[in-house]
Order: sequence, then structure tokens, then C-alpha cells
Amino acid sequence: MRRGSAPGVTPAVMAAKRARIEFRLLEYRHEPGAASYGLEAADALGLDPASVFKTLLAERDDGGLVVGLVPVACTLDLKALAAAIGAKRVAMADPTAAERATGYVVGGISPLGQKKRLPMVVDASVLALDTVHVSAGRRGLEIALAPADLVRLCDATTAPIARA
Repeated sequence: MRRGSAPGVTPAVMAAKRARIEFRLLEYRHEPGAASYGLEAADALGLDPASVFKTLLAERDDGGLVVGLVPVACTLDLKALAAAIGAKRVAMADPTAAERATGYVVGGISPLGQKKRLPMVVDASVLALDTVHVSAGRRGLEIALAPADLVRLCDATTAPIARA
């Protein structure tokens, strides 16, 4: 969140407002030291973990970054992500590089309103949901929106990139 902005007003929220989509903000008390930010959000808000997606950044073999969104109870299948973007391989990005590229802190990285537009792939399981929950740009704040709106706003593709 930028200094001086109102609580709950993040670049992600502003992007959703500018797009004039329907969304809800869900706030919970983040506990420092939580083992998994995404699972913490699902548990604190009483949400099905299959509807809460985490935003992960990976580095392509050419050095560029790509964003992958998967349900919080799953892991990102790096081989599947590489195949989805036509790369030979990808590896998890350095957290500092992820923060620099997105403008968000780890644990609060939203797919919406990122500082730099990066290629994005959302796990195909999102298409079976009525509502998806992703970080709204800070720890303790989630945004609920229609999967089609998420994919459209992020100019994302969908592919099976999650592994249980």
C-alpha cells in the first residue's frame, strides 16, 4: 500500500474500480510468521482453499518474469508453467525481484495493479469457480471477483499449472 492512502486502497483495488467490475474486499487479521499466507487467508475468512489463489512469480530461462496463479493448497508446477508460456524451463523468482517487479510485498502480491505488466497464467481450475479470491495488494486483504474478470483484467491465459 502506498503511503498516505486509505486503508484497503491498493493499486489492486484501484485497478478493479477503474475496470468497473463487481468485487468484494475481505479483510482479516494477518498473523506475522504464518506458514502460508494463502492458507492463512482461506482459514481466517472461512473460504474453500480451492477458491483462494496465490500469486507466484517465476523467472523464465531468458531472465524475464512470469506470474502463475494456483490454489493455495497446491504448488506451482514449474514444468507446466514453462510449457504454458513456451519456455524451456522456469524457476521460482527471487522474492526481491518479485517485489520490485510487482510493487507489492511477498504475501501480499496481487495479480491486479502490478507495477509492471507481466505475462500471467492462471490455473485452469479457476474456470470451474463462481468466485475467485486473490490478494488485494497487502497481507490481510483479499479481493473476491469473477474468474472471467480476473483473467480479463490481468490479460492472462489459463492452463493446468497446479499440482496437488
